[in-house]
Amino acid sequence: MLSNTSRVLNRCFTKVAKAGILVPKDKTKRLCVSFYTSANTVQKMAAAYDYKDAGNIEFLDDLHKLMIEECLKQGTDFGTKVVEFLEPKELQVKLDLPIGDHSESQKSMLDICQKVIKYSVKTGNPRFFNQLYGGIDTYGLAGAWLTEALNTNGHTFEVAPVFILMEHYVIQKMCGIVGFQNGDGLFAPGGSYSNMYGLHLARYKYNQELKKTGLYGSPRLQMFTSDEAHYSMLKAASFMGFGIDNVIRVKTNDGGSMLADDLEAKVLESKKQGAVPLFVMATCGTTVLGAYDPLEEIADVCERQGLWMHVDAAWGGAAVLSKKYKHKMAGTHRCQSLAWNPHKMMGAPMQCSAFLVNEKGLLQQCNAAHADYLFQQDKFYDVSFDTGDKSIQCGRKVDAFKLWMMWKAKGDKGFEEQVDKGFDLAGYFTKKIQETEGFRLVAEPQCLNVGFWYIPQSLRGKEENEEWWQAVSKVAPQIKEGMIRQGSIMIGYQPLKCKNFVNFFRIIIKNPIVEYSHLDFVISEIDRLGKDL
Repeated sequence: MLSNTSRVLNRCFTKVAKAGILVPKDKTKRLCVSFYTSANTVQKMAAAYDYKDAGNIEFLDDLHKLMIEECLKQGTDFGTKVVEFLEPKELQVKLDLPIGDHSESQKSMLDICQKVIKYSVKTGNPRFFNQLYGGIDTYGLAGAWLTEALNTNGHTFEVAPVFILMEHYVIQKMCGIVGFQNGDGLFAPGGSYSNMYGLHLARYKYNQELKKTGLYGSPRLQMFTSDEAHYSMLKAASFMGFGIDNVIRVKTNDGGSMLADDLEAKVLESKKQGAVPLFVMATCGTTVLGAYDPLEEIADVCERQGLWMHVDAAWGGAAVLSKKYKHKMAGTHRCQSLAWNPHKMMGAPMQCSAFLVNEKGLLQQCNAAHADYLFQQDKFYDVSFDTGDKSIQCGRKVDAFKLWMMWKAKGDKGFEEQVDKGFDLAGYFTKKIQETEGFRLVAEPQCLNVGFWYIPQSLRGKEENEEWWQAVSKVAPQIKEGMIRQGSIMIGYQPLKCKNFVNFFRIIIKNPIVEYSHLDFVISEIDRLGKDL
């Protein structure tokens, strides 16, 4: 019997001959082979979208099993490595990055997926303490999978009816929790973006004409934030045309919290120099020390001096869900806008970031461009649910669904217990640091960040002069290299220049599956890797 390929080629030869085309036989064959290859490629490309195709279903089933086994079961097992580290050039070779002209088999694609898992950092592992995210929530993951399978855009009720309603509900719930009685909001692609939204709305509120005319000819507008605030304020000032020279840094106390007196002094100085103080960004949970700014005091200054108050609660905002710790967020009801990232302390899958504003309708007024092909006002349903014009984006992920799934499954009580456990673990680790020789606390923790130095045996009992501190600054990077190359744990380190602190470790304890024993291991592992330095 002839193969399918042979039958197609024979039909091609016949058609060429019947058409009376005089082409050498060898060239005819090349043309027909080319035609068959192209047709086969198009068929394969179309088949990738066909879920009646048994091969596609088999591939996804195999990939699902692989993810369950290697990402979730093994990846979250404390007995496995947190990372299988390779240098960039080695990893490039392992991953076989080049893309050629022809398609790959499904087996080959599955092998690639397995390599991706093998060499990726297992952020769900209780050995991962490196960043302000970590852990893999079952219902959040289910929400992420479902949103990808449905592949829609969060701009109109027409194309995302379920997700639009869920986002509306979650935003209103979050607004109620922080005390926004006339609140509104949307989900944005990260806390940096949410902070930019706050600044964007402040500028619009200051002068709506700037939406049309731009900053040309306007007074010098200035922003104020603490010397430990997130770097997104600098990026926002640059991106939005204010200029980073107009970001004024405010002093903080020993624990990293903004000093309201210094804020007011700098605002008054700004006015004296002829600038317009526009915007203050307070922080609830600074990136390094986890400090909470005194919101009530800052709100007093903003009200006296006429500034927009925005709160970056991207990291520490979830404390408001706990009866025991919500006092850290006291005063949120007095701010004009707030950033809150559920993908951080609440543990939603990346990314999941809410921006809230304490004035309904302002987002729409500030951002609306009235695209007629999307936001027609004569649609047959209630067009107030076409919320996409509130956003700067057109294409927008339906991230709220992941959070809704988690919240529905856990309830308010479940999230409260999760937050409380995180603070309890941070307290336990702090006590271990204080009790263990060779470890020194940087500052009393206010959040789930714990900063500490490790002092090797060779530096203990020595005079703590500048030379000594320079030696200490080299310890954390060397220990970090050891832990990454061995895959034993992941913990970040950094200096804090505004406090003249040399490199120190910053552990983030927010994965709900972390236990006391895991934190005991961290202490012993750092000591093992660093004692002979």
